Amino acid sequence: MDSGTYNESRHGLAQGGLRLILGIVFLAHGAQKLFGWFGGGGVNGTGDFMASLGLNPGVQLGLLSGLGEVVGGLLLLLGVWVPVAAVLLTIDMLVAIIFRTSKLGFINGGGVELNLLILAGVAALVLLGPGAYSLERALQRRRAEPARSAQTQGEAAL
Repeated sequence: MDSGTYNESRHGLAQGGLRLILGIVFLAHGAQKLFGWFGGGGVNGTGDFMASLGLNPGVQLGLLSGLGEVVGGLLLLLGVWVPVAAVLLTIDMLVAIIFRTSKLGFINGGGVELNLLILAGVAALVLLGPGAYSLERALQRRRAEPARSAQTQGEAAL
């Protein structure tokens, strides 16, 4: 294996690992908000929490947050439309920073540091792309096959 292939493989694994972790985390958080899974409050509990932060109407905003996390997490997990996932998750994290974690400080008991790490991970995926082990890359390869096949057939006819 040459060094270019080796590095490409390592980068693909790193991108896939980052997508996997962030995708699972956001899917779980969204499921807490929407369905009450994993000890979450469900739509009504999330709505009450949102309202307590001054975000009204709480239920509708909690529903939007949960949907953004589930959809964004799923897109990251699959490795498709990563920029769309990034927009959804960045909005979610900015709202969390502005209305909740910035008031707690940087590291003290749920401060802003985790939100910043998540934003950095999402930004890295936007800049690097979803990686070799993603649905987006698989679809690109599939679309390229008919073009290569047609080119090969054209060359064979000459």
